[in-house]
Amino acid sequence: MPDSATPSPPSTPSPLDLLVRYRRAMLDLDADALAELYAEDGVHEFPFLFPGMPERYRGREEIRAGYRAAWGASAARPREIREVAVHPGADPEVLTVEQQVVGTLATTGEPFTVPGLLVMRARDGLLVHVRDYMDGLGVAHAMGRLGAVAARLGAGAAGK
Repeated sequence: MPDSATPSPPSTPSPLDLLVRYRRAMLDLDADALAELYAEDGVHEFPFLFPGMPERYRGREEIRAGYRAAWGASAARPREIREVAVHPGADPEVLTVEQQVVGTLATTGEPFTVPGLLVMRARDGLLVHVRDYMDGLGVAHAMGRLGAVAARLGAGAAGK
């Protein structure tokens, strides 16, 4: 019979557990905590146009460095992530999440709300693939950069 004082091995975090920790890292702007949720070769993709962001980060260390740089360069300070819906997939590794990130800009105090959709795949307690469908133009608008982004996009179209 096992000794009741012997600690039981930690359980493997479920996709829902990872979502809770993911949101905490986002709210804390903690790139280290976020990166540690990913498998060493995990991928984080941005399938929608998101000015100034790459299409994807490959690997835990690129995720860590990418988010650290993005958050360091941003005046956006999220204060809440509102859950719209969580849809467990037929595949137990997959979770689809509808949410809104709500916060303020540190430079102006202006509030923002950015809708998004995450499709998260977890395996063995780590994120292996996240597709982050964020409203990139909404982010640019919230940060007061929409004019600059539009001009940049227009300049790109003019050069074709």
